[in-house]
Amino acid sequence: MTNQYEPPKVWKWEKGEGKFANINRPVSGATHEKELPRGKHPIQLYSMGTPNGVKVTILLEELLEKGINEAQYDAYLISILEGDQFSSGFVDINPNSKIPAMVDYSTDRPVRIFESGSMLLYLADKFQQFIPKDINGRTETLNWLFWQMGSAPYLGGGFGHFYAYAPEKIKYAIDRFTMEAKRQLDVLDKQLSKNKFVAGDEYTIADMAIYPWYGVVTEGKLYDAAEFLEVDSYKNISRWAQEIAQRPAVKRGRIVNKTWGEENEQLPERHSSSDFDFLK
Repeated sequence: MTNQYEPPKVWKWEKGEGKFANINRPVSGATHEKELPRGKHPIQLYSMGTPNGVKVTILLEELLEKGINEAQYDAYLISILEGDQFSSGFVDINPNSKIPAMVDYSTDRPVRIFESGSMLLYLADKFQQFIPKDINGRTETLNWLFWQMGSAPYLGGGFGHFYAYAPEKIKYAIDRFTMEAKRQLDVLDKQLSKNKFVAGDEYTIADMAIYPWYGVVTEGKLYDAAEFLEVDSYKNISRWAQEIAQRPAVKRGRIVNKTWGEENEQLPERHSSSDFDFLK
């Protein structure tokens, strides 16, 4: 092995290279003072149309699709490449400075919610939708919700980073995280061989959490890695992903706070259901 890196006794931060180098740092907290905007609806979302952000907008649109008007929301763009997540207003909601973040003003005391899994569970419980009421069904849904929360960093920050974004292609890192990504896809594919949806016969927040990562990978729309990962071999995930992708609420939710791709796939901010009229 050549050019082997020998870690120092004490690690010192040196600003790195790559797509996210300008926003990565080893400390937390705000870098600048800026208040967040607030719209007219009780639910205020601050996000970006990445897989983690899309989970929440899909759920909100699914709730509205069911006629639950109390789920109307304002969605403001937080550009993570520009460092918007380090504003004082955003850090007040999410001290971890990761999208998405949300505030619910419908309660006597406003509720801040961060971490996408927490947001899905909060909204599902608040509106009593997309989470089974029986203990077995609820627990199975939460099993897979937390599976996604624990597994996706290996798919995104691990495989996605070293395969698509790292300034240097490191064989060991790509091999290590590709192996784990494929193992996770195999876990999900086997689960879907026995069930219509991830947690059973019912469409739940588990599907909404998992689809933007693993479903979109099998659609070839994440990291441009479909051939590399041989996604065609995961037949059950592909069947499930195709079905979910056709849902009207999913078509809407996946473009909210998105600023890249085709013009009809972008909706930087969302304040009303009429904002989607261009899709008709």
